Amino acid sequence: MRSVFSGKGRILPAVAMVVSLIGIAVCAPAAFADETIDQLGFVGKIPTEVGLNSAWVVLCGCLVMFMQGGLAMVEVGFVRGKNAGSIIPKFLVNFSLTAALFWAVGFAFAFGDGNPLIGTSGWFVGSAKDFALAWPRYTNGVTVEALWWFQFTFCAIALAIVWGTTLERIKFGVYIIFAVFFAGFIYPVVAHWIFSDGWLRTDFHVQDFAGSIVVDVTAAAAALAVLLVLGPRRGKYGSDGRARAIPGHNMPMFGLGIFILWLGWYGFNPGSTLTALDGRFPEIVLITTLAGAFGVLAAVGLMWVRSKTFDIGMSGNGAIAGLVAITGPAGYIDVWAAPIIGAVAGVIVVQGVLLIDRKIDDPIGVLSAHGLAGVWGALSLGLFAAPRLAQYNLPGSHGGLFYTGTLTQLGSQALAVVVVFVFVFASSYAVFFITDKVYGIRVSPAQENAGLDISEHGMYGYPEQFIPAAELFGEAIAAAGERIGTGPLSDPDVTA
Repeated sequence: MRSVFSGKGRILPAVAMVVSLIGIAVCAPAAFADETIDQLGFVGKIPTEVGLNSAWVVLCGCLVMFMQGGLAMVEVGFVRGKNAGSIIPKFLVNFSLTAALFWAVGFAFAFGDGNPLIGTSGWFVGSAKDFALAWPRYTNGVTVEALWWFQFTFCAIALAIVWGTTLERIKFGVYIIFAVFFAGFIYPVVAHWIFSDGWLRTDFHVQDFAGSIVVDVTAAAAALAVLLVLGPRRGKYGSDGRARAIPGHNMPMFGLGIFILWLGWYGFNPGSTLTALDGRFPEIVLITTLAGAFGVLAAVGLMWVRSKTFDIGMSGNGAIAGLVAITGPAGYIDVWAAPIIGAVAGVIVVQGVLLIDRKIDDPIGVLSAHGLAGVWGALSLGLFAAPRLAQYNLPGSHGGLFYTGTLTQLGSQALAVVVVFVFVFASSYAVFFITDKVYGIRVSPAQENAGLDISEHGMYGYPEQFIPAAELFGEAIAAAGERIGTGPLSDPDVTA
């Protein structure tokens, strides 16, 4: 087996070295906390509300971080056993790279002072005064470190979502290369446009409370870009072009992952209030719960109508779709609209998965559950946004059609969806296309057939299922490269 760091792979050590040394080379004194703010904290002069809000937002960030584990379990459950172990280092490395890049430049691009297109200050979270959403400039807000932590977890989960379309056939090194561009530039630019003081927010009053656009549409656009370059899994489509089912190996683990993701959404949406003191977050908890629940009910009900079965995978996708759809509207709508938004998302995800699977190999339904449901969530604000809540959360924004009788907000939401999708897709496709030409993004047929666990990582996630007993207990141990092709076949056309 050729090492990922050999041949074309030599570019990876350079990338890793740049990322690891960037702080040492550049940050110097600018990376340290503001001394005046530290002094206020040491003598107990930071306002009580800032401390309470910061504690709330840090806790919510922890819930969003926990979504990494939930999504990992969903992916492990949906892949075959020979690829189960490969999921774990992907999540760990991507999370760590995102932390480094979002600390160095991403947070500044996203939330630092700058211009309508991009932030240009606050490198390495150097000064709280560079960030309008942090205390002390935002009087009753949160400390800059709390804001960084919360927004970093958003960036990290968006990157994690991207890879759901690539399971079982992509080189590990591609994760490293794309993470640099995504966490360091692509995601921060979108976040600046909508979450901070960028042009979509200030000029068009685009509403996206916790990220149906910024997180989900962004992730889905990048996921489609890599999928088009990568291609389907071997054996997914027969010689007649018809899709074949490739079942995951562990549905209970998939189900546990769904519940963990759902729990994480109580960080995503309620935490996006950035305050615990205005009484809004309990209602957002209720709104989030109802949307997820009605997403499940609609998806399960539709599958029963279509197939007379209560589909396991669709029940989980219904939950995710409902939660994705409500992520953008959660802080702008009244409770009555949440079940409608969730139920429509549940229908969309079922139809989307079934239609997309005919031509595009999306193993866990990212394009439907995050892409289509994210678009619906963004557009739903043009219908359901309550004027009083829209004004409270985003001064200058409009209410939805059902309150105002106008299409103003719907037009703004549609513009944001199109602009974000085009920007992210184009930039991501360029990165993946060049990466494929220079490095290659797909493993060989023999490596894919053996499974990524052994071909990319040199060990199995479930060794007792794949390694002969003599080898398992230390006798006649074969090198990882010599085991390629010994795993269970997934494609009848590949035997070695």
